[in-house]
Amino acid sequence: MSDILITDDERDIRELISDILQDEGFTTRLAGTSDDCMAEIEKEPPALMILDIWLKDSGMDGIDILKAVKRDHPDIPIVIISGHGNIEIAVAAIKQGAYDFIEKPFNIDQLLVVIRRAMETSRLRRENLELKRGEVSSAEMLGDSAAYRTLKSQLDKVTKSNGRVMLTGPAGAGKEIAARYIHANSNRSGAPFITVNSASIEPERMEEVLFGREDSGRGVEPGLLEEANGGVIYFDEVADMPLGTQSKILRVLVDQRFQRVGGTDKVQVDLRVISSTNRDLSDAITVGTFREELYHRLNVVPIAVPSLEERREDIPLLAEHFIEACNKSQGLPLRKLADDARALLQTMLWPGNVRQLKNVIERVLILGENTGDIAAKELPAADDASDDESRIVLAGGLATLPLREARELFEREYLLTQINRFGGNISRTASFVGMERSALHRKLKSLGVVTTNKAGGRVAYVESEDT
Repeated sequence: MSDILITDDERDIRELISDILQDEGFTTRLAGTSDDCMAEIEKEPPALMILDIWLKDSGMDGIDILKAVKRDHPDIPIVIISGHGNIEIAVAAIKQGAYDFIEKPFNIDQLLVVIRRAMETSRLRRENLELKRGEVSSAEMLGDSAAYRTLKSQLDKVTKSNGRVMLTGPAGAGKEIAARYIHANSNRSGAPFITVNSASIEPERMEEVLFGREDSGRGVEPGLLEEANGGVIYFDEVADMPLGTQSKILRVLVDQRFQRVGGTDKVQVDLRVISSTNRDLSDAITVGTFREELYHRLNVVPIAVPSLEERREDIPLLAEHFIEACNKSQGLPLRKLADDARALLQTMLWPGNVRQLKNVIERVLILGENTGDIAAKELPAADDASDDESRIVLAGGLATLPLREARELFEREYLLTQINRFGGNISRTASFVGMERSALHRKLKSLGVVTTNKAGGRVAYVESEDT
């Protein structure tokens, strides 16, 4: 972008600047009044503006235009020029967001240096924004389990709309990846994806971080809502948002506009809102820590993100993905998973979900061997195993039971684990445990083990006597 808008009430000066800039390879547009200037900006925002402070026969002077442009287009660099320059005017212009101030009559070389620096600063900002957008486009959903396919189907249905989505699920399950997937596959994919970490922002700073601020000392500082304009604002763990901020966010959802902290002008935005929580918001509403109206505004399309336990079939695929990712990003060994490691990963407890699995894989690659397959003995669950691999150390409760009861308890827990590992698929479970399918059905019935649909897949559990 090299389009520069020159606004000056003296025709000779604006044409002189235009001729010089065109000789340097820039394209220019000219405006002699504030109305002409604002019309040009409305038509197409320029890459940079050169703006005179004093404009004859205009309803707005340069400072007024500066304020308006910085309110609606904060990324446009503005160089102020004036034939009546003094330190007070220069300071006022810089405070309102001007890139620099040059006094007439100006040195052409000085003007060109300032313009090139301003254009370079603008370019770097755009590149930084593009990098952030690139992170969004790399959001990747992985899985093949029934629970995963159900989730992905729901996400695909909401990508093309602007409906607000509430993602629920335990910590580490991948709610942000799901939010990024929605954005990356929507018609807003070329616009920003901005995350608001509700739990990590100090409550007293939340409004300043979200809405930005204005003051005479620091000028205009855009907040996260402005940064997300045209794209997606993602409220991560929205239950942690301060109660006072919730009411103001509610107004933003209704009006799509707000005031910066310390400001008086309304800032108009175009936002899609995605939020997430690992809590039961109905409980938060009951105890008065979350506004019910905000909940209903955010919860237009509720989508549950399953825990890793509900999609154990996907664990080997996810583990292999993390191995490749660690190899590319950190140069860690590119190793494969041995069959016993695959089986152990699928039967381990994962309270930290996908995030915990990623950490375990990274740990194994850092501390383990550089070559060969990853074996089960390298996994954290094997840390407390006996040196004698032929022995099994019994849990205290199991060791106190008679053989018949202990065997029944072991068989029940073993088969529950295997069925859930294979996503409720009885045929695959029977093949792995070495039983005929009909025999496995009889065994499960005798042990009181049944399966049911949950999160789009089959999940095994022990049937209580009351059911």
